[in-house]
Amino acid sequence: MMIEAFSPGLIMVLGAFLLPLLRGGARSVLVLVLPLVALYLVWQVPDGVPVTVPFLDYTLEPVRGDRMSRLFATIFSLMGFVGGIYAYKQARLLELCAAYVYAGAAICAAMAGDLITLFAFWEVMAVGSTVVIWSAGSQGAYRAGMRYVLIHLLGGVVLMAGIVAYVGATGSISFNAIDTSAPGAWLILAGFLVNAGAPPLSAWIGDAYPEASPSGTVFLSAFTTKTAVYVLMRGFPGAEILIFIGLYMIFYGIIYALLENDMRRILAYSIINQVGFMVTGIGIGTEMAINGTAAHAFAHIIYKALLLMAAGAVLYRTGTRKCNQLGGLFQSMPFTAACGIIGALAISAFPLTSGFISKSMINQAAADEHMLLAWLLLQAASAGVFLHAGIKFPWFVFFQKDSGLRPPEAPLNMRLAMGVFAGLCLLLGIFPAPLYAILPYAVDYVPYTGGHVVGQLQLLLFSGLAFFVLLPMMKRTLTISLDLDWFYRRFAPALVGVCYRLGAPIDTALRHRVVEGLSRLIQGLRTCCGPQGTIGRTWGTGSMVVVILLLLTGTLTFYFGGT
Repeated sequence: MMIEAFSPGLIMVLGAFLLPLLRGGARSVLVLVLPLVALYLVWQVPDGVPVTVPFLDYTLEPVRGDRMSRLFATIFSLMGFVGGIYAYKQARLLELCAAYVYAGAAICAAMAGDLITLFAFWEVMAVGSTVVIWSAGSQGAYRAGMRYVLIHLLGGVVLMAGIVAYVGATGSISFNAIDTSAPGAWLILAGFLVNAGAPPLSAWIGDAYPEASPSGTVFLSAFTTKTAVYVLMRGFPGAEILIFIGLYMIFYGIIYALLENDMRRILAYSIINQVGFMVTGIGIGTEMAINGTAAHAFAHIIYKALLLMAAGAVLYRTGTRKCNQLGGLFQSMPFTAACGIIGALAISAFPLTSGFISKSMINQAAADEHMLLAWLLLQAASAGVFLHAGIKFPWFVFFQKDSGLRPPEAPLNMRLAMGVFAGLCLLLGIFPAPLYAILPYAVDYVPYTGGHVVGQLQLLLFSGLAFFVLLPMMKRTLTISLDLDWFYRRFAPALVGVCYRLGAPIDTALRHRVVEGLSRLIQGLRTCCGPQGTIGRTWGTGSMVVVILLLLTGTLTFYFGGT
């Protein structure tokens, strides 16, 4: 089989199982080499489907190369490499293995050409990410992981049902743009949206991601939601409903992030907000919007990982993640603070950062299609992003009041990973041409015009002014923000308990009646079946042989008589 037919992500999936067999330097080398080999293989896959595999009545396309799949597989590989640098000294071995299985499955899903292959790696991602959460080893991580896996099992079942219905109606398993009028299409869309963190099942991101280890949260931020963005781009471009879903996600993420006191929950809700921009772009569906969505997904993986790396370094050194217990850390962790600020500027789409050259394309696509309301909401959302992630996160963690904490700077491997991604945030912002060159469609867009730059700076400066004017009202306290996950974390278990208490007496009575009735029936059968009280009699071996011969003779007679 040609090397082009080998799904690039498999090298990370299979290599993950070799990590426990190695020690010391050999393991460190493998951690760094696996993602780089996967990245090399991604760019060896030619356009099209290099090989097909027969499976039942269908033809699988395990690898498909095109600009869109190559873009996402590239950033997934890069994330695996830098994430491996960040994690390999502090993460548990189980977590590192699970993270590489998770990353490799995401690459395979991005390169899959058919729905069956996609679904298989979709489920491998769910398993890998769940183990990443559990690897933190805390009771909170275990409980959050259980809720996480239940949500993703639900999404997987919905997706599988949609695929079965769709394939049964169309006879094709090829994964391209899906006709929403086809049977099963809406179930497929719902299954994809579960992984994107769309309503009403958005809270699993804020619930589960912060409970993972510092390195685990970095991996979790990159793959599940962005793979969902990829499949939505390929399967449902231009689906108008996604505009409304995306706008809801944008403001949902902003509101809950502003309410949060936990620095990692702030950034987790921010993931929902940023994916909302991408989902809105997919709903617009033009070439400009799809390019903007793809560029924003690429940039988002980098700057969001950078922000979570900075937060993870603070958690690793201080042991706390509550904003009201932090502050003044720039004095002893200046490098981490600088990287966190660069990530905050990038997520806020500040000029000369990666967020500016990607998010502005989505805004421009809404303007080009004369979607005034969507454009206005996207502009307002940009201000909201600057409030909760661009200012709130670095201000309360690294500045505000002096908490008195003087932790040492992050370990060298963490600083190296943060430095790589901070540099990419700036390089992509200053030189966007290399990223634009690998987007799905040819790019005819210039981000650095006077109107774009001045308009964005005005927006950010006024939102920054609003933050500091309202700062006395934003004092951080220990609070609990109620979300829709309350229904399956608190209400549903309580409802089950009430039902059990009400139903237990009825259940006991029914069981007693059934057992009593069966006992009387058996006693009656024993009475009527002979003096020995037996229900049946054993047959001799010879009699059984005769019966079997008669049945066999009858079967052969009917079979050959019919032919």
